[in-house]
Amino acid sequence: MSNPASFRDQSNWADGFYELAIEVGSTDDARIQEVLGAVWSAAGVQGCFAFRDREPEEQEPVSCSAASLAEYGHLRGQVRLPTGRPAVCGCVAIRGGDESSDWLDFYVPVGALSKAGIAYWDGGSFFRSAVMDDWLAAVGARAFRRTPFSLAVIGFEVSGCTDAATLAGRLPESRGIGYLLPLDGVLHYGAAND
Repeated sequence: MSNPASFRDQSNWADGFYELAIEVGSTDDARIQEVLGAVWSAAGVQGCFAFRDREPEEQEPVSCSAASLAEYGHLRGQVRLPTGRPAVCGCVAIRGGDESSDWLDFYVPVGALSKAGIAYWDGGSFFRSAVMDDWLAAVGARAFRRTPFSLAVIGFEVSGCTDAATLAGRLPESRGIGYLLPLDGVLHYGAAND
């Protein structure tokens, strides 16, 4: 049986990312650092590594930091999925520059999710899993308690699909993805419903 937690098995990293994409609300490295630490802890990620072509025991860990994200592009680890199976996971920062805020994307690749037996709905063009949505929403809520953020969206490659300014404090009624939207300091979860 294939192992969804194996770094060396490149099929684990295939088919795109199922994400908790967080709009940090700033372009400050310190904010990326705070949110990264909160998410890594909230998800219970084991390890922090730069390379996906060698197993964790075959490489030195790197710091779970904005500096490491800048140097390596992605940080990788292993996480226990809601089914109890371990799987590879990662994180990437999408820097907005002067015009927009930064995003931090925590992800589990679809290849690993498939091998871990996560049931999903394929609407013809994307992966969607209510189990993963709820788990990622719980990770986001725990991270928010440690360090608030502007918005988080949950789903298949969802980073930047909207932003807090566009939503203007209102969850969409029809949602193809999940939303974590803070209102007056309280985080509200709008699950995907269409």
